[in-house]
Amino acid sequence: MYILPSITGYADHNLAMCSKVISRAKEFFTILRSLQDAESSDPYIYEEVQIVKMNGDRIPAVNMYCGNQTVFVCEKAASKISEPGDEQMTEASNLSDGDADDANDSAHVLQTEIGPQPLSVMKARQFLSWYTLSQNASMSAEDTNLPLYPLWVRCDMSDPAGTTWFGAETVCVGTKVTGVKLYSITSKGSTADKRSLTTLEELKQEHKKRHHPSSVGIKGSARFSLFGSTVVENTTIESQSSVTVDFKWSHVESILETPPLSSTATLNIKIASGDMRSPMFEMYRELEFLQTLADGLRTGETEWMEPLESTSAVNLTKAYLEELQNTAKTLQDQAARTPETSKLKSETETPIFNSFLERGDLDFVEQLWVRMRKSVTSYQDIGDCLKLVIDALRYGDIKPWIHRDSSSSLSKLILQSYHQQIEHVSLTGVTPVNMLLEMGLDKMRKDYINYLIGEELTTLNHLCFYLSTEVDLQEQVIRLRKLHHLLEIIVTCSTFLGLPYDRLFLLTQLCLQHYRTSPYDEEHEFKLQIKPALISHFYQKEHPILWGVEVSSGHGPREVRTSLHLSDRPLVDHVIFETDYPNDTVNGDSEDPAFFSTMAYCSLVNFA
Repeated sequence: MYILPSITGYADHNLAMCSKVISRAKEFFTILRSLQDAESSDPYIYEEVQIVKMNGDRIPAVNMYCGNQTVFVCEKAASKISEPGDEQMTEASNLSDGDADDANDSAHVLQTEIGPQPLSVMKARQFLSWYTLSQNASMSAEDTNLPLYPLWVRCDMSDPAGTTWFGAETVCVGTKVTGVKLYSITSKGSTADKRSLTTLEELKQEHKKRHHPSSVGIKGSARFSLFGSTVVENTTIESQSSVTVDFKWSHVESILETPPLSSTATLNIKIASGDMRSPMFEMYRELEFLQTLADGLRTGETEWMEPLESTSAVNLTKAYLEELQNTAKTLQDQAARTPETSKLKSETETPIFNSFLERGDLDFVEQLWVRMRKSVTSYQDIGDCLKLVIDALRYGDIKPWIHRDSSSSLSKLILQSYHQQIEHVSLTGVTPVNMLLEMGLDKMRKDYINYLIGEELTTLNHLCFYLSTEVDLQEQVIRLRKLHHLLEIIVTCSTFLGLPYDRLFLLTQLCLQHYRTSPYDEEHEFKLQIKPALISHFYQKEHPILWGVEVSSGHGPREVRTSLHLSDRPLVDHVIFETDYPNDTVNGDSEDPAFFSTMAYCSLVNFA
C-alpha cells in the first residue's frame, strides 16, 4: 500500500515532464514559423540562443546537405568581449587623444568581430527534439501543413564523437510531413598521416551498420584551386580572385583518388577587379579615374589619384594642340598617322595589356582623355584644358578627326566646328567634369566593344543595355563597371586557364545575362560547365582543397547518406581544432598535404 502512491507520483511526474516538453516544442515551432514567414533575416534571441535564417550555402559543412536552401541556424547569442567600464575608462584616460581613439577602435573591433559560438551538445539535442516533436502531427496540435525550413545547430564537440553540427530536415509526401531526417557532423583537426584517415571500406561499413541497406551507391567529389592565392617561398599571397573547379563522379575506388576524365566538372569563377597580375590592370586604373569623377559629381568631394605623368595636364594639352596645328598633312593622313605618333607611352603599360585592349584608332577626344586622365589633379585642371581645346576649335586652329558614333559633348562641339558654328559652353560648376566623364565613358565603351566584337564573343545587339547613353551618367558608369568586370572574368579565363572559344563565348553570355538584372557584385560566383580534359594539366598533379566521398541508399525523400570530406581548411568555423601539421591555407608543393576530416551521418525518423 506504500508503493502505489510513489508509482502514481512517478507517473504524474512523467506526465508533467512530457507536457512541458510538448509545450516547449510548440513554443519553438511558433518562433520558427514566425521567422520563416518574416521577410527580413533578422536573428531571434531565445534563451541566450540566437536563431538566424540564412542560405545553407554560406556554411561549408551545412552546404553539403542543403546547398542554397534556406535554413535556420541555432548558435550561442553573440556577446561583447568587454563592456566599457571604470577600468577601461581609467586606462583610456592615461592615453593621448590619438592613442585613446586607437584603443577605442580596437575595442570596437574586438566587440564586433567575435565569430559564431556553439552550444553544448546536450543543449543542441534539446533543440533537435523540439523541432522533431513540432513536426509530428500525432504529438503536436500545431498546423504542420507547411514544413519548416531545415534546422542546424552549432555544437561544441563536447561529446566523445566530436560533434560540430546537428541538423534536422522534414520528409514530406506531397504537403504532409511524414518524418524527419536527422544529421550529425563530426570533425577532426588536420593531419598529414593518411593512415589515420577513415578508409572507404570503413565508411561503407558505418553506413551499413546504421541503415542495413540491400545495396549502396558511392559518389566522389573534389575541388581544386586553379587560380587565386599563391605560395611564394612558404608565404601565402592572398587574392580576392579565385577560380576553382568542382568534380563529381561515381565508382570511387580509394580515398583521395584523382577525379577521372569521365567526371562532370564545373568552374566556379569569382574575379575581383584590380589584380595586378591581370592583363586588365591598366584598364582598371583608367576605370578608377572615371569612377573618381563620377563619385565627385555624386558626393561633391573628390579624392584625386596620383598623376601618372610628371607634366601638368595643361601643358600636355597645349603640346597636343600645337602638334595638331603644326601638322601639314590632311585630316585623313592625320587619322592614319596619329595612333603611331601621338599615343602616349607610360612606364606602367605592359605588352600583355596592349595586346588585349589597346586600340590603334584613337580619335582626338580619346587621345585627349588619355592625356587628361593621367595628369589631372583638380577641377581647375579640367576646366583649363577644355577651355584651351574649345578656343582652338572656335578659332579654327585645329580640325580634329573623331569617330562618327562619338556621343560626348566635346565631340558635338567638334562636329559644329566643321561648320564654324560652335555654341557657347560655360565651363563653370560641374560642366567640365561632366564633359570629361562623357569622354571617358565614350572611349572605354569602344575599348570593350573592340575586344568583345573582335573576339566574336557577342554582338552589338547583346551589348545595347551596357552601351546606352539614354540613362544618366551615374548609371552609365555602373553599367561600364559591369562590362569591365565581365572582361576581367573572360580575360582571366582566357589568359591563365586557356579556355577554348566555345567556353569563353558561353561564359560571356552568362555574364551579360546576369548583369542585365543584377547589381554589380565582385563576390558573385559564375559557374561554367567544362570538360575535365581541358584543364587536366592544372589538377592531375595537384592536391585538392576539398575531397569527398558519399555512401548512400534509399531513394527520393527516403535517401540516407554517410559521407567523409577532407579539406585543407576546416569546414567548421565555430571551434578551434588541434592539429599536428602547420596548415593554415593552402598546401603548396608539400608532398604530404594535411587534411581536416569531416564526417556526416544521417538517420531517418518516420512518424506513425
